Amino acid sequence: MATGGERTVLGRVKTKNVDVVVTKNGIGPCIAISHKGVLGAFRNLTNRMEEAVGDCTNIHIAYPALVYGFFVAIRANRRSPEVQAGRELVDSTPGKEALKTADLALHEGGEPAQMIARFHQALRELTGRRGVRNDVSRYEAIALALVDPIEATRGDLLTEFPPRDSPLRFERFFSDLYRRYDERYVYGAPDLAATTRRVEWSPDSPLFGHSDNSPTIPHLDYEPRLAEPS
Repeated sequence: MATGGERTVLGRVKTKNVDVVVTKNGIGPCIAISHKGVLGAFRNLTNRMEEAVGDCTNIHIAYPALVYGFFVAIRANRRSPEVQAGRELVDSTPGKEALKTADLALHEGGEPAQMIARFHQALRELTGRRGVRNDVSRYEAIALALVDPIEATRGDLLTEFPPRDSPLRFERFFSDLYRRYDERYVYGAPDLAATTRRVEWSPDSPLFGHSDNSPTIPHLDYEPRLAEPS
C-alpha cells in the first residue's frame, strides 16, 4: 500500500506506488509523476532505465490515456573540495575513497561523465508520447536534472546540462505534461471539459493586488494560471 504522498495505481501486471497522481471522479487517474533520486554509483543507471521502461509500460497498458511523467534528479558529483567535504552523502564507509569514478557525474571541465551522457541519450528515446495509440513504453514527459551538492548552492539545478535543446530540460517538464493533458481530456473530449478543465485563478482574487485595472502578481515560485477576464 502506498504511504505518505504516494498513491497506488492499478497496472496491467502489478499495482504501482506512484509519487504524484491526479484523479478525476468518474474518469480515474489522469496525470501521474514518478520521481527517482540518484546519489552515486552511476554504473547502475542501466537498472534505473529498465525500471522506468517497465513501470511506464505496466501503467500505460492499464490506463492508455494517462499522462505519465518521469523526473530524475542526479547528485552532480565532481572532484572539488566542496563536494569532497560532503562525501558522507555518497560513501561513508571508513577507509574508502570519497568519490569513486562510478560516483562522478561531471568531469573537471564540467562535461557530463560517460554514464550520465548515455543515460540522457537513452531517456530521450523514452519521452514525447503524444497519443493514446502511441508506444506504451514512452512517457509523455521526462525531466533529467543535475542537482548541485555544494553548500552555497545546494539544491540548485545545474543549467549547463542537459543541453538547451534537450527535451529533458526541467523547465519544459510541467508544460509538456499539461499540454498532453489538455489535448486528451479537455480539447479531445469537449463534453467532459466542465469536469476536466484545469482550475484557474480569478484575476479579481484578493491574492493579487490591483493597479490600473490589472492584477499584480506577488512573488511566487510558480506562474499562476489566470482565467480570461469575464
